[in-house]
Amino acid sequence: MTLTASPGPTTGPDRAGRREWTALGVLMLPLLLVSMDVSVLYFAIPAIASDLRPGATQQLWILDMYGFVLAGLLVTMGALGDRVGRRRLLLGGAALFGVASGAAAYAHSPGALIAARALLGVAGACLMPSTLALIRTLFRDAAQRAKAVTLWTTVMASGISLGPVVSGALLEHFWWGSVFLINLPAMLLLLVLAPLLLSESKSAAGGGRFDVVSAGLSLVALLPLIYGVKELAKDGWAPVPALGVTVGLLLAVVFVRRQSRLAHPMVDLGLLRTPAYGGSLLVNLLAMAATVGYAVFLTQYLQSVLGQSPLEAALWSLVPTGGVMLAAPVAAVLAGRMDRAYVMGGGLLVSAAGFGWLAAVDRATPFWVVLVGSAVYASGLVSAMTLANELALGAAPPERAGSAAAVMEAGQELGGALGMALLGSLGAAVYTAAMPTSASAAARETLGGALDGSPALLDTARTAFVDSMGAAAAGAALLMLIAAGAAVRVLRRRT
Repeated sequence: MTLTASPGPTTGPDRAGRREWTALGVLMLPLLLVSMDVSVLYFAIPAIASDLRPGATQQLWILDMYGFVLAGLLVTMGALGDRVGRRRLLLGGAALFGVASGAAAYAHSPGALIAARALLGVAGACLMPSTLALIRTLFRDAAQRAKAVTLWTTVMASGISLGPVVSGALLEHFWWGSVFLINLPAMLLLLVLAPLLLSESKSAAGGGRFDVVSAGLSLVALLPLIYGVKELAKDGWAPVPALGVTVGLLLAVVFVRRQSRLAHPMVDLGLLRTPAYGGSLLVNLLAMAATVGYAVFLTQYLQSVLGQSPLEAALWSLVPTGGVMLAAPVAAVLAGRMDRAYVMGGGLLVSAAGFGWLAAVDRATPFWVVLVGSAVYASGLVSAMTLANELALGAAPPERAGSAAAVMEAGQELGGALGMALLGSLGAAVYTAAMPTSASAAARETLGGALDGSPALLDTARTAFVDSMGAAAAGAALLMLIAAGAAVRVLRRRT
C-alpha cells in the first residue's frame, strides 16, 4: 500500500458536504474540553486545598494525574478505536468523561478527586485520537482535510489557553467543582448528535485481535518516562524520576521489538519509517518541546515579575492566539500552492525569530514587546504543527487512522515533557549563576524562594529570572531552527 495522501482537491463523492462539516463542529466539543482539562485546575487548586486538605504529594497528583493517564493511554486507545470503531470509542469516552466530571466535581476527599482525574484521563485518551481519526475518514479530499485539521489544531491550542481563563471566571462566582461540571452539557450534546452525524469508522479487516500485552507495555513505558522527565525538569536530578526514565526507555524498546514481530501491531513501524509521517512526528515533537518549555517561564514572568494576578496573566496569555488564528489558515492556503515542506520550514523560522526576539527581553522591556514576540512565535509554530498533523494524517492508511493520530498526540506529550526538562534546566542554570552566593539556597534555586526575602534580593532574583527566560527563549529558537531544517530535509516533495 502507498502511504500518501491525495495530491490535490477532488470532486464528486469524495467532497465533504454540510453534514460532514457539521459533524466536524460536533467533534470540536470534546477536543476543546479535553485540552482545557489539562490546565483548568491552575486557579482551582487553592480552593480545593482549602476544602479537601490534600497533602503536598496528593496536591501534585490532583494536578498531574489527568495528563499522565491521558498520555499513557493514547496509543492504546487509538489502536482500540481502529478495531472496535472510532465512533463507538468516541461515544464511550464521552459518557465516561461526563461521569468522571460529575465524580470530580463532588469528590469528598483528595483520593476520590485523584481517582476521578484518572478516569478523566482514560476518557480523554478515548476522545482525542478518535476526533483526529474521524477527520481522516470524514474528509477524503486533501484540501478539505487540510482545513479541518487546521481547525482541529487551533481548537486544541486554544483549549489549553482557555482552561485557566474559564476556571478563573467560574471561581469568581461558584465553587471549585464548577470547573468540572461545565463538561456535562457538551458531553450530553455529543452523545445526542454524534450518532446522527457520524458513521462508524474502523479497519475493514478489524485490525486483528487486540494485543493486551502491547497495550500494557505502552502504558507502563510512557507513564514512567513522561513522569520522570517532568519531575527531573521541576526538581532536578533525583533517583526515583531517573529510575522512571530508565525503566520507561527499556520498556519502550521491548514494546517496539514486540510490534516488529506481530502480524497486526498496535503501532505500524513501517508507517513511522515513512518520511511523510515520521518527519511530521519529529517536527511536532520539537515544536511542542519549544512551546511548553518556554510557556513555563512566560507564566511565571507575568505573575512573579510583572505582578499580575493569575486571572490577568491568563487573559493576557490569550493575546498570542490572535496571531495563531490568522496564521494557520494562511499557511494552509500557501501549502496548496507550493511544497508544504517549505511552508512548514518558513513557519518554524518565523517561530525561531519570535523566540529570538524574546531572548533579548530584559527588565526594562515594555510589555507589548513580549506580547508581540509571543504572537510571532506562536503563529509560526502552530502553522507548522497544523501542516504536520495534516501531512501525517494523510500519509496514514484509513484503517490505521486511530493509532496514527494517537502516536502523533503521544509524541506531542513527550515533546512537552522534554521541553520542560531541556529548557527548564537551561533556565535554571542561568538563574542560579546570576544569583549572589550570599543568597539563601531557596532563593538561588527558584524565584519563588526569593519572594519572602529583602526587596533588594527580590529585585536581583527578578532580574536573574528574566535572564533565565531569555536563555530559555534562545534554546527554543535553536530547537525551531533544527525543526525547520528537518522539515525541509525530510518532508520536501512529500504529499
